[in-house]
Amino acid sequence: MSIRPLVILPDARLREISAPVGTITGDVRKLAADMLETMYDAPGVGLAGIQIGEPVRIVTIDTSKEKEDRKPLVLLDPEIVWSSEETRPYEEGCLSIPDYYAEVIRPDRVRVRFRTLDGETVEQEADGLLATCLQHEIDHLNGVLFIDHLSKLKRDRVMKKFAKAAKREAA
Repeated sequence: MSIRPLVILPDARLREISAPVGTITGDVRKLAADMLETMYDAPGVGLAGIQIGEPVRIVTIDTSKEKEDRKPLVLLDPEIVWSSEETRPYEEGCLSIPDYYAEVIRPDRVRVRFRTLDGETVEQEADGLLATCLQHEIDHLNGVLFIDHLSKLKRDRVMKKFAKAAKREAA
């Protein structure tokens, strides 16, 4: 296992649509392990493959509290198959958009279908933080960032800020 560098806004790779995982190989298992290690090190509660430069439909999540035992989830080819009509706001952040947080309104509950590392197809219903996290990470697989759910003004401000920071870093 190894900690991988994060892809940071305005990197265009964050807008790529990720490809299906396909056959579950040793490389897929290693990628999942690297993603978990990277997510825990960051620290974060979710990570999509594209956030470490791997455009494949794999997501890692762990919403356990700091003093609880870790409860890592690895989802291969996840898709939302149902969303509640009820919505709720949640303050979101993103490892690829460091130190920026904003309230996003999303469906309160979702049902997600995915494959496990054992190849089993599972459907899981979620609410609260887990539902928000699932939607956020699956958005990443489709080239969507949480800032895309904000007003154009707020989104443009964030993009400009990160573009300037990237320019400074490159100089």
